[in-house]
Amino acid sequence: MKATYHKYILDFKRPSGTSRGVMTTKETWFIILEANGKKGIGECGILRGLSADDRPDYEQKLQWTCANIHLGKEALWEALIEFPSIQFGVEIAFQSLASETPFLLFPSAFTEEQKSIPINGLIWMGEPAFMKQQIEEKLAEGFNCVKLKIGAIDFEKELELLQFIRANFDEKQIEIRVDANGAFELNKALYKLSQLAEFKLHSIEQPIQKNNTDRMAELCKTTPFPIALDEELIGVYKLEDKEALLVKIKPQYIILKPSFVGGFKGTKEWISLAEKHHIGWWITSALESNIGLNAIAQWTFLQQNSMPQGLGTGALYTNNFDCPLAVSKGQLWYRNNEKWEFNFETLQ
Repeated sequence: MKATYHKYILDFKRPSGTSRGVMTTKETWFIILEANGKKGIGECGILRGLSADDRPDYEQKLQWTCANIHLGKEALWEALIEFPSIQFGVEIAFQSLASETPFLLFPSAFTEEQKSIPINGLIWMGEPAFMKQQIEEKLAEGFNCVKLKIGAIDFEKELELLQFIRANFDEKQIEIRVDANGAFELNKALYKLSQLAEFKLHSIEQPIQKNNTDRMAELCKTTPFPIALDEELIGVYKLEDKEALLVKIKPQYIILKPSFVGGFKGTKEWISLAEKHHIGWWITSALESNIGLNAIAQWTFLQQNSMPQGLGTGALYTNNFDCPLAVSKGQLWYRNNEKWEFNFETLQ
């Protein structure tokens, strides 16, 4: 078996704002396996400044992985424990190589176009007029769950945007999730949560910065509406540490990005622990290209979680790879009449 890795820069159609700044490009890496005349591909979805494996030796570890691909998927997963995005890429690459075609990884009613996956519509940070425009577009497109990234513009203006939605749609018509990306100050977080609660929100992701576990536990105990952990899970590798974190904080939900938490195997560990401790969960992508998004979507369908998932990011880039994934009325579909526009040689 031969393994190679390739860097690829994804270009955003328009700058995308988060509380950590505005992104115009997104770096990703592909692992390609070749054996017996077949090829498989996996995506290592790293986000600089956020991923636990954003380290100077990242490319060196990719080189090591390709040189040691003979160790196999399980042994590599253990060896790459501090590189969750590479764990994910290796996992997909092996599954891709073993599959009938490189991109039909987990056949199901989803890939047969019989069923879809409910997803949330993502609203990016920006000027209030831009955010309002996005909200109106998502509602017109038939989404009944939207997720707003908050924490970058004036909080009062963000409250006005939520007021705009609720003035037109109640909580039965539109479910609203907000994601603060850790933007709230520790001593002001509960007050802001109480202001947000007025708008009957489904949940808020990561209201305060990670590693403030005492304060986060207090917030989860006293919050007027559910809190979901996201960044808090990044960099927690051992099963016992994962359980200790959930037992201490007792969140209402956790949000799982396979690229951040050790691929599907790591995601499964978190799901098992969440269900053991009666914590809700859902899965989201981490701005991967359609290579990674395709794998996450197919695997997510098999988990049979009826909540809207965070898988609607395939249309963000100008140079993504055309694929059968399509969004319609707040649902992600696998359209079998749509073909992959991907050539392995373009990555060489």
